Amino acid sequence: MEAMQGKHFSITDPEGVKTVIYQVNKTKKEYLSEYPKYTVERLEHTEELIGNYNKKTFYVDEPQKDGNQLVILSFGKDKVIINNGILIEDEVKITKKPTPFQFTTIYSEEKVEYKEFQYTPNLKRPISIIDPETTEEVKPVLYFDEKTNEVKGKCKLKPYKSYFAFEIREEK
Repeated sequence: MEAMQGKHFSITDPEGVKTVIYQVNKTKKEYLSEYPKYTVERLEHTEELIGNYNKKTFYVDEPQKDGNQLVILSFGKDKVIINNGILIEDEVKITKKPTPFQFTTIYSEEKVEYKEFQYTPNLKRPISIIDPETTEEVKPVLYFDEKTNEVKGKCKLKPYKSYFAFEIREEK
């Protein structure tokens, strides 16, 4: 029987703050001509309430020898604090050199709005759309685009509601 290898680390959120963490994955060289250089994957976590604090333990299933790049998003009442770090061995280090983040707030008064994006062959995506109130991801519906011969995702967004969207891009 094969043993599952992985790492975990914990953070503690004060009252009124919800933190989510994403791992940044680099696309394999053979796919770079067709797909984005980076994709994002939300880390699974467990929660434990300790007084007014919420202790979250995050899990990385496939720790990399040279470290796993992380995007740490802390959602407060009317703001999002963005940090980046790296999980090396059993320690999370917050990096001093900032990673270029592109993020926007999406808001629409249309009845229904759809955001579309492309997936990589291993079904990873370059962008994440988050409901800032619940910190839950807006789950895309996958479909196969026969014209482009690609798997794509489509997110349905509610009217009169703000969303937080981010993508990791290569510096030009």
